[in-house]
Amino acid sequence: MATQAVRLFRKLDGLFAVYKPQGVHWKLVRDTVETNLLKAVNSFSPPAPQCMVQFQVLPSGETSNSTNLTVTASKLPTLSDHHLVAGPQFNNICVGVGHRLDAFSSGVLVLGLGNGNTALDSLYRSHVSRDYILEGEFGMATNDFTHTGRIIERSTYEHITQDKLEHVLAMIQGANQKALIMYSQVDLHTQEAYELAVKGMLHPQYKSPPILTGLRCLHFQLPHFTLEVQCVNETQKYLRKLLHEVGLELRSTAVCNKVRRTRDGPFKIEDALTHRNWTADAIIPSVTYFHRTTQKIRKNDRKAVNHLWISVSAKCIKCIVYNS
Repeated sequence: MATQAVRLFRKLDGLFAVYKPQGVHWKLVRDTVETNLLKAVNSFSPPAPQCMVQFQVLPSGETSNSTNLTVTASKLPTLSDHHLVAGPQFNNICVGVGHRLDAFSSGVLVLGLGNGNTALDSLYRSHVSRDYILEGEFGMATNDFTHTGRIIERSTYEHITQDKLEHVLAMIQGANQKALIMYSQVDLHTQEAYELAVKGMLHPQYKSPPILTGLRCLHFQLPHFTLEVQCVNETQKYLRKLLHEVGLELRSTAVCNKVRRTRDGPFKIEDALTHRNWTADAIIPSVTYFHRTTQKIRKNDRKAVNHLWISVSAKCIKCIVYNS
């Protein structure tokens, strides 16, 4: 019969999301979650040590000088199973990390437990879009595009208006929309391409450069502004550089004050566990809540692999027929 610790360990299998604070490395987040889970599964009383039968030869009779010997069977605990000798029952819990966030950024960070780590790979291959909130500031440029970097240039920004900013954003989004269509590798003259475009389900078929699928201004008050971005295959450095390029298009400069991820595929910021909830009592219900989502991610990945195999096979057949 499984012990309480084993039953709890078996529940740690799936995907869930946490909120990574700004200034904290993702490795520290992963290690903290793993440490808290290990404390939980090892907090139960260890099982009693197994007993072994040992035969002891003892002198019989009333005195110890008796020549008659007696073989006596006795049960003794196996010290190798004692928790003070063997140590804790669980020493490692496999915690995987999905699309990572650098130390400067904050927001939704997807983690996997046990077999859920295979679903992390499926989530990565599915090219799901992610949402970010970017806070920028006009008037200066730094070596790393952040407000904490070394200042290399200062510029004026009083000529910038919200209409000019939105015009630049529309130009950038239009260029990225063309790139999305190119990397999606669908025939624009087919009904399938039309339906995918209407539903907003176009995505790159293979590895592609960062592509913005949505870009709009949420707040504008000079010198500060806030953008909402939807993108695929991005990095946080690319997003910070994006604000720098927006500043250049407006004949000024800009730096990034904050990068916050609000959605990673089906995982939203309202479902992310804050630091105080990185415990087994909160993680297990979250894993259970995302159980269907995890199954759907794996199912869609299998469909994508089969579709890719069919496409490659069809191209090979066409090449063979053409060459023959």
